Amino acid sequence: MDAVLTTTLKDRGYHYWQKPQKNLSPGRVAQSMFRLLVEIGTPAKTPKPRGKSTGWKTGKLRSKRTRYPVVKKRKSSPKKAKNLKT
Repeated sequence: MDAVLTTTLKDRGYHYWQKPQKNLSPGRVAQSMFRLLVEIGTPAKTPKPRGKSTGWKTGKLRSKRTRYPVVKKRKSSPKKAKNLKT
C-alpha cells in the first residue's frame, strides 16, 4: 500500500526544511501518512456518548417480573447396607 501512496505523495510528502525527492523513503511516507488520513478521513464510527444513561422512556408501562414457585429437594431415603456373610 505504501508503494501506491508514494506516487500521490511526491509533491507534498516533506516538511519545509526537507528537500523534495523523486523517490520517497519509507520514513518520508510515514511522515506524510498523517496528512493523507486527515484528507480522506477514517472508517471508524463516531464514539458513543458517555455519562448518565437515559433510563426508561417517560410514559412506558413497566410490568413486574413473573414469580415462579420455589422448587424444594425431597429428603433422600437412607441406603440399606447389604448383608455380607463371611
